[in-house]
This record gives sequence, structure tokens and C-alpha cells, in this order.
Amino acid sequence: MFKAEKLKYNAILSLDDFVVEKGKITCLVGKSGGGKTTLLRLLNKMISPTSGTLYYENEDLESLDSIYHRRDVVLLSQKPFIFNQTVQDNLEKALKFHGKSVDEDKLHQVLKEVKLDKKLSDNAKTLSGGEAQRLALARVLLLDAKCILLDEPSSALDDDTEQLVVQSIVDYVKNHRKTMVMVTHSKAVAKQHGDVIYTIEQGIIKECERRA
Repeated sequence: MFKAEKLKYNAILSLDDFVVEKGKITCLVGKSGGGKTTLLRLLNKMISPTSGTLYYENEDLESLDSIYHRRDVVLLSQKPFIFNQTVQDNLEKALKFHGKSVDEDKLHQVLKEVKLDKKLSDNAKTLSGGEAQRLALARVLLLDAKCILLDEPSSALDDDTEQLVVQSIVDYVKNHRKTMVMVTHSKAVAKQHGDVIYTIEQGIIKECERRA
């Protein structure tokens, strides 16, 4: 799905060979500040390489329309923006931006998938940090993108909730044959769920472990 050739971004990232296989879960681990989030932003076309080439489905990413690309490849950051409106409004805003709509049954279903026990009419600004993160995850799942990019999706969650939420995302990705790239601080999470694990430190790949 993605392939990088001699990819560089300023002095932050330098990847001679990086591949994201379609239908696989790719995990990025390593110390903070190593370039993992920068790589996700490159994959989402939020920033452009300083040099080298990044391909998406065999096409140079630079030649693709950014808006349409982000409908295929959705990024969830560590601190997603939550609107001061209802839970339902927050879910539907993302759908409208992508030109999609769903019924309320689907909205209830996705809240269950991310273990968020809230009403659609609840004000999203009253949610805790962990609840807001789960609402943002629900938004991502509703978009039905080909590829999901997650930057520390469980950073605001306790250990028990982390396990439940990450497992629900993994189940969704596998059941719907999606592709996922996930930055995680937890090597245990990466080893449990990752088909491919890249260890990135100081902007370079230190290790690549293929588990499937």
C-alpha cells in the first residue's frame, strides 16, 4: 500500500526502505522524538518529504489530491479536536467532511465498539480525556477508510481500557480487511497485534520484525 524509497524529512527522518503492506497491521515503536509521528504525517500527506519518494498504491503520493487521499488514509492524532457539541454532532461532522452519512443505529454501534458508554445527546466537552480519545476513535471507524493511522491511540486510557479499545480497533481492521499503521509506546501491544513491527529511533529504522 505504501512504499518509501530513500525518504527524508529535514533532519528528523531518513528511511531507505519502508513498506506498509495492504491488509496488515504495522506498528511503529521506539523512543519519543524518534520520528514516528512525522512518518504518520507523511503517510497522511500533511507534510511532504524533503527528498526521496513515497508511493501510495504504486503512485507517487505527491501527485495525488490531498483531500481525496485523506479520505482513503485517515489519521488520528494523540490530541484529537473535539467540538463543543453533542457526541452525535462530533461523529457526524467527520462524516459530512468525507461526504458520507449513517443512521443512528450505526452511531450507537460504533460507540459500543470503542467502549464509550455515552448518549448521542451528551455534550462531548464534558468527556474525560480517555472518553474523548474513544469518541475520536469512533469517528475514525465511521469513515470506513482503506487505511487507518493511529498515533498513540490509547495514550489517555488506563491499562484495562487500553486493552479493550486496542483489541476492538484490531478486530475492526481485521474483520473489514483494512490496513493500519499504529504508533504505540507499548512493545507488548505491538507484539500482540502487529504483523510488522518497525523500531524507529533518531529518525532511522533500527529493526524490522515481520510476524505474519
